[in-house]
Amino acid sequence: MADFTPAFEKMIHDEGGYQLTDIPGDRGGQTYAGIARKPNPDWAGWQHIDRKDFGSATPLVREFYKTNFWDRVRGDDLTDQAIAETIFNFSVNTGVGVAAKLAQVIVGVAPDGAIGAKTVERLNICTAEKFVPTYALAKIQRYAAICNKDRSQSKFLLGWINRTLQGLK
Repeated sequence: MADFTPAFEKMIHDEGGYQLTDIPGDRGGQTYAGIARKPNPDWAGWQHIDRKDFGSATPLVREFYKTNFWDRVRGDDLTDQAIAETIFNFSVNTGVGVAAKLAQVIVGVAPDGAIGAKTVERLNICTAEKFVPTYALAKIQRYAAICNKDRSQSKFLLGWINRTLQGLK
């Protein structure tokens, strides 16, 4: 089964590490370790961040990603580490539903945005050599669609593409 720890370490690197940012135009608003405040206003770590007690927020980051992303994409049920990592990483960037739907399309399951038993079964018979590059192309198409719909998001496109390409290594 896939292991959360290396998937988390790669993802947190892609999210810029344990930094507090507030990038103009970022729809999520203020972000710490990739956790955006607007969609996650009740995250327990914000009370520590607001007090500038970043050290106390750090363990909460790992728990947040495990519960809200890794578990929801059923990372522990996937046999291939690379497949689990790419779906997990993309879910952090775009949401679990979008990441799941793209994975489901690739493995030939009706895309409902929730990784269930059938999707897990199909993912587990897929090879990383086939799935990961196909998924990467689907991710880039998704990013392009975002920018075509809202030009203000174009400033993030190169970063999103670089993140995708890093996942191919």
